[in-house]
Amino acid sequence: MTRTSRHARTPARYVARAPEQTLPRRIRANRLGVTVLPDGIDVSVVSTHASLVEFCAVDIDGAGTIRERRFALNGPELGVWSGFIPGIKPGQHYGFRVHGRWDPDASMRHNPAKLLVDPYALGVAGDYDLGPAVYSHQVDDSLHPLPGRRRLSELDSAPHVPHSVVVDESYDGPVGTLDLPWSTTVIYEAHVRGLTMAMPGVPAHLRGTYAGVAHPATITHLKELGITALQLLPIHAKLPEPFLIEKGLTNYWGYNTLGFFAPEPSYATKAAQEAGPSAVLREVKGMVSLLHEAGIEVILDVVYNHTCEAGIDGPTLSWRGLGESSFYMQSGTNPADFWDVTGTGNSLDFRLRRVTQMALDSLRYWVEKVGIDGFRFDLAVTLGRQGREFIPHHPFYVAMTTDPVLRSRKLINEPWDLGPNGWRTGQFPSPTADWNDRFRNAVRSFWLTDQRVQVDGHKPHDSRELVTRLSGSADLFSRGRTPGGRGTFASINFITAHDGFTLRDLVTYDGKHNEANLEGNRDGTNDNRSWNHGAEGHNPELLEARLKSMRNLIGTLLLSSGTPMMTAGDEIARTQDGNNNPYCQDNELSWIDWRTEPWQDDFHATVSHLLQLRREHEVFRPAGFFSGTPRTGDSLPDVTWIDRGGAEMPAWKWFEPSSRTFQMLRSGGGRDVDALLMINGLVDDAEFTVPTGRGRPFDLVWDSAEPRPKRFDELALPGSTVMVNGQSIRLYLSNPS
Repeated sequence: MTRTSRHARTPARYVARAPEQTLPRRIRANRLGVTVLPDGIDVSVVSTHASLVEFCAVDIDGAGTIRERRFALNGPELGVWSGFIPGIKPGQHYGFRVHGRWDPDASMRHNPAKLLVDPYALGVAGDYDLGPAVYSHQVDDSLHPLPGRRRLSELDSAPHVPHSVVVDESYDGPVGTLDLPWSTTVIYEAHVRGLTMAMPGVPAHLRGTYAGVAHPATITHLKELGITALQLLPIHAKLPEPFLIEKGLTNYWGYNTLGFFAPEPSYATKAAQEAGPSAVLREVKGMVSLLHEAGIEVILDVVYNHTCEAGIDGPTLSWRGLGESSFYMQSGTNPADFWDVTGTGNSLDFRLRRVTQMALDSLRYWVEKVGIDGFRFDLAVTLGRQGREFIPHHPFYVAMTTDPVLRSRKLINEPWDLGPNGWRTGQFPSPTADWNDRFRNAVRSFWLTDQRVQVDGHKPHDSRELVTRLSGSADLFSRGRTPGGRGTFASINFITAHDGFTLRDLVTYDGKHNEANLEGNRDGTNDNRSWNHGAEGHNPELLEARLKSMRNLIGTLLLSSGTPMMTAGDEIARTQDGNNNPYCQDNELSWIDWRTEPWQDDFHATVSHLLQLRREHEVFRPAGFFSGTPRTGDSLPDVTWIDRGGAEMPAWKWFEPSSRTFQMLRSGGGRDVDALLMINGLVDDAEFTVPTGRGRPFDLVWDSAEPRPKRFDELALPGSTVMVNGQSIRLYLSNPS
């Protein structure tokens, strides 16, 4: 743990009270952050209970000596301190020092010894030296509070914390959004570094960077696979948690935000980092622009539910020093206590006006100034909380989904948090979409844990849950039997995500192996619904059986109604050696190894083939929920459920384990092919009788028992029988004309 800084410091020079901004009062109180003008900057910051706020222009010379020029801001007006600072230009480091009452028991932690990051900073720079100086209260050598009442720390934090930086936002390329329809969307979740650190064709100096993500080698892979939307793990500026620093680890995933407007500088190329935050921002804009040129949308994973300041005894870096009660969710009985529903020590309180404003301003900035196409909201229930309860039509969601800039973006919820009543899949408002954990669990259970049960000689579950997920999860995203509600594409279907086992590890490990995280293997979920097929870890003798299970999983994902999301590297069966929570592993364990063996190439071909079928045929992408009746002008019901004997499935039969052999006939409505799925969820091979459909033959286009897609000569005539291998899927298509 670092206890000293490379920076020395000279006494600050108090310059003057900042002149008034020229903006009208009503605009000044709501336009926060820094606005660059020809002769200086306008600056505004919220600190409702402060007695004085100083803008600190920070200068660092070649020897690392820090000098400050301080300007007293005017205010407060509606809690906002503001002023015009002459002579300040892009590239200037700055921060705020806040004077006021020190009373931690009343949630007042104003401490002018702490240089605070601007919550609206468009750039940050500098190292983070964890030590006593970054805490507003006095701590011991272990960074624990001294006994008794929290006492004010007079140690200056400026040499030890990152600084805000004034940014030049100019960019020569286009900035806009793509607006691709949900009906064609295929999401690919990736980490900026992990995606390209070992990507063939990406030059070494671009690997692990924003520029590397937009390199032709990366884009070619995404396009050939069939990806339309790249969802990046957080790229907002971040800091590691103190307990990770103590262990020599870092927050690789980035779910520990320092700034909601500033891109994380460490993901930029070395040249951009050396040039400063303005160059980092230009590299981000260039990445987005090049992906747009290739027809790929960019979705950002955003963490508005908490910040990097941790719990009540965490460091003071920004919001805490500006005023805890203006930002954080606090105990209803004791303002000195935080109410933590995120598991991080603090939670931002979306009942508070300035929190909602900050999130909305941040979202608009990334759309309008960077060109971001959508957002995935981490622990989204926190964003819709009114204390202990989640409110689907929370003011934040009403504002976001009616905002003229944001309402047409792809808005995706992680529909849970760790607080009471925190599991809310399917309960968010239209037009947002939800990660469907019910889909993930059902598909894993059907193809993995239920298969293990059968191998052990026991009865598995029936098929009702899987059938519901195949059909778009109407129980979650519709409103009763009549088709409607949020629609099928509101269900973000996934088998794996950054959080949990990779696809390969799902079929390779029964339990997690997170020892590298140095938490005694206690971290990460125990509810993996995985199956190692008989032996823990990589075993060539089990590879064939494991690959078939993987093909069943990915086939179910890509042939189900809804919006599919894949995790980067699953298409080549990457492994994390059983680590299901590598959030702190910025190394080869998390980076995708793009070197492949022939069997991995075969699996990649399978994924590409399935995505091509989905792309070419609307029958796999229905916008509405199935009703079991014909659509207008069609003679076939939109979906027919058929037993393996070729007869329509009676309702009672779904309650039996024997229902694990069934057929799903989807009508193309006369405009597209009809699709017939034969699913054998039993261990043994089974004969299936081909249903009548329109009386035309069905062409076999994919069989999960085959290691690689191939051209089949098999025609399945209505009334004929075909043999479907145990634990496998067959897909047939029939031309309706």
